[in-house]
Amino acid sequence: MTMNATKDMKINLRGEELLHDPTLNKGTAFTEAEREALGIHGLLPPRVCTQGEQVRRVMENYHSKPNDMEKFVYLTALHDRNETLYFRVLMDNMEEMMPIVYTPTVGKACQSYGHIFRRARGMFISKWDRGRIRQVLRNWPAPEVGVIVVTDGERILGLGDLGANGMGIPIGKLSLYTACAGVPPTQCLPITLDVGTENTDLIEDPLYLGISQPRLRGEEYDEFIDEFVTAVQEVFPHAVLQFEDFANVNAFRLLRKYRDRVCTFNDDIQGTGAVTLAGLLSAARITGTPLHEQKVLFVGAGEAGIGIADTIVAAMMEEGLRRHEAMSRCWFLDSKGLVVRDRPGLESHKKPYAQAHEPVADLKSVIEEIRPTAIIGVSGRPQTFTREILSTMAAIRERPIVFALSNPTSKSECTATQAYRWTAGRAVFASGSPFPAVEFDNRVFVPGQGNNAYIFPGVGLGVIASRARRVTDEMFLAAARALADATSEHDLALGRVYPPLRRIREVSASIATAVARVAYARDLAGGPEPADLERHVREGMYEPVYRRYV
Repeated sequence: MTMNATKDMKINLRGEELLHDPTLNKGTAFTEAEREALGIHGLLPPRVCTQGEQVRRVMENYHSKPNDMEKFVYLTALHDRNETLYFRVLMDNMEEMMPIVYTPTVGKACQSYGHIFRRARGMFISKWDRGRIRQVLRNWPAPEVGVIVVTDGERILGLGDLGANGMGIPIGKLSLYTACAGVPPTQCLPITLDVGTENTDLIEDPLYLGISQPRLRGEEYDEFIDEFVTAVQEVFPHAVLQFEDFANVNAFRLLRKYRDRVCTFNDDIQGTGAVTLAGLLSAARITGTPLHEQKVLFVGAGEAGIGIADTIVAAMMEEGLRRHEAMSRCWFLDSKGLVVRDRPGLESHKKPYAQAHEPVADLKSVIEEIRPTAIIGVSGRPQTFTREILSTMAAIRERPIVFALSNPTSKSECTATQAYRWTAGRAVFASGSPFPAVEFDNRVFVPGQGNNAYIFPGVGLGVIASRARRVTDEMFLAAARALADATSEHDLALGRVYPPLRRIREVSASIATAVARVAYARDLAGGPEPADLERHVREGMYEPVYRRYV
């Protein structure tokens, strides 16, 4: 069904109850006929406003807020009051507002969640709900759910265990599903699994809204997750389930356990992998070195780093390398030094990338030893890419690729200014959090943001459009290449390895089409392929316009 045209819509609510429903409320945009017919005449100021006039009022108030957290709270209140207007404002101001509704501000909001809480959104399923998760899910009012983003709050961005406060992440991600890819908000369900927390600050906080007990672990945790996944399949059989911000110890094994059984993916592993691959493909156009000739050093060996490496390896294999050849071009440095085969007690997820090499302890020595073409920061340790490190990269490579991907901004391995200045303007730079343009040596550099929002909304839209039964690695490769193809020569000339965010809906539509095409080609779709697949995808994209009720 197309979501783009303004059309009549029958509703059952009237009066004040209608004004308190954010999915139906139009505020001052209700016409005189609607006010009379729906029993709200006199409950609003007499002037009927256009949506454009409402947007102007919102922006005036938004810009009057003294800091980013106040802007976050203001936009959250708008979302709770008038969903259509919220998404109109967000879509029209994507570049300005994405850092507010998502990283980096959402991290601060999660840390303060219990203190800024106004109104519940999404679903909280706790360890106390074991044995009745199916019934709890049936309390969700929307009959059709297309995408669920779920977290257990144990590894929120680079901030660690935030327990139930992590709800800000699923809410923010699903706002981007709608704003970036047009997934109808009524089909989006954010869920937090509250299994406890190990964060003593939260446990001692009298305003913390979650369970102030240690986390479920081991067999109890696995049984809880299994009951949840099984219940989702029964209650929302057509939903894609996105795992978000689970700790490394759980993220990899849950993905392995469920990826071939249900329609699911882990954005921290697969989404991060795809968006980084797209950036490397664009960087290859700048440096002139094709992907299969790159040698990549990862600083950090968690789910993001391994997910990126897995995606790069798959792409290199598409370019003709054998698996062992591709894996030999991916190196990892963790808190104990270079990841090598002879290291005792090596974690299972790191073993495939352990290289036959002598131990090397520090980053500078590793760079000098292996001479990478690219360094990718996924460590969560700020300022890891020091002047000395970046100067070393610039000494061994004419155009060093430097991706500082840790979030939020406070965790970034270096800033854009540092990357450009400390490499004499030769770095090909991208970051996880946004940085402003940099002037250096009579040039203006526009740093690219390796934001997963370039990938996961389009992937989700493609899965929904095709009713895919599974989400595969091939779909993420297709998404990465579609994103890289959307990066223009003009973008590359500015140093940007991703297209500007103002084009995100266009890019997401292309990604969704590529993902859906894989689903149909691999017999994973829920029906015959439409004659015009791209048109089918675009016609399903939500547009935040008011419906006529009378």
